[in-house]
Amino acid sequence: METNPIRQSDLPDVLALAFLGDAIFSHAVRSRLVSRGVSRNGELTRLSLAYVTAEAQSEGFLLIEETLSDDERAVAHRASNSGHLNRPRHASPADYRRATALEALLGMLEVTGQTERLRSVLDRLLDGLAHRETALP
Repeated sequence: METNPIRQSDLPDVLALAFLGDAIFSHAVRSRLVSRGVSRNGELTRLSLAYVTAEAQSEGFLLIEETLSDDERAVAHRASNSGHLNRPRHASPADYRRATALEALLGMLEVTGQTERLRSVLDRLLDGLAHRETALP
């Protein structure tokens, strides 16, 4: 199914998209954990760290990068090259850039109403990153 190209100039700033995408990703992670029956707050927090760090999100971006459309790739590229590098001390610049790209992509899918594509990307991300739970202390 062909879709009309997205005019990049019609989208919010990529850092605003990343802000929204961060919340979308966090919500998806929390929803998945709760739906699996995890109910203790400490366990929810511990397990969510397998997904929501810059390193995990960077890995997730690499999992989906080859599946991106031209529009999705353009938003991700703009986000990863934004001058914003207020990264956490524990994140490498490359991981932080890819994490920001992922978050902006998720935000763009939400803003443009591409809910089916958003769900597909989130499912692929969460399935692909699930192995990180077993590596937690």
